Amino acid sequence: MFTTGDHVVCGNNGICTVQDITTLNISGVDKSRKYYLLKPVFLSASTVYIPVDTADQVMRKAVSREEAITFIHSIPSIPLIPLDNEKTIEKTYKEYMHQNSCEAWLMLIKTIYLRKEKRILKGCKVTAVDSRYFKQAEDFLYSELSVALDLPRGEVKDFICETIGKFAGNA
Repeated sequence: MFTTGDHVVCGNNGICTVQDITTLNISGVDKSRKYYLLKPVFLSASTVYIPVDTADQVMRKAVSREEAITFIHSIPSIPLIPLDNEKTIEKTYKEYMHQNSCEAWLMLIKTIYLRKEKRILKGCKVTAVDSRYFKQAEDFLYSELSVALDLPRGEVKDFICETIGKFAGNA
């Protein structure tokens, strides 16, 4: 169970803050069913309602600062996504996005980044599917880490690069 003020990751809404746990006063809706009222951190004009009894299917607690630092240190050892078939790439990307985890998002970022580099070296364009999922994975990952590390979202990528560089230098 989540409490008011908790940061959670909620499906396609990304990182959110639990604003309230309430019932809905809408006709046709069970008045006794409780809902989490969520505010997406980076889309403050939005409001999301998630039933408490099914929340564990679409929500998880956001990573803490300590978990974020540990995760960043593990980035070099996180593997790429095995891509067997060019025709099922988008399906694979969707599966990893729906895992709703920092590790899955990073696997996407690393895999797509290397695919882009190879395509550019061959003189090919970057695919629209690669670009779309790369941006989405970066947005989700950097948003969650931004909240955990109390950094502006635009500074997260540089922080990751600095941290990995310092960590690798001490290894």
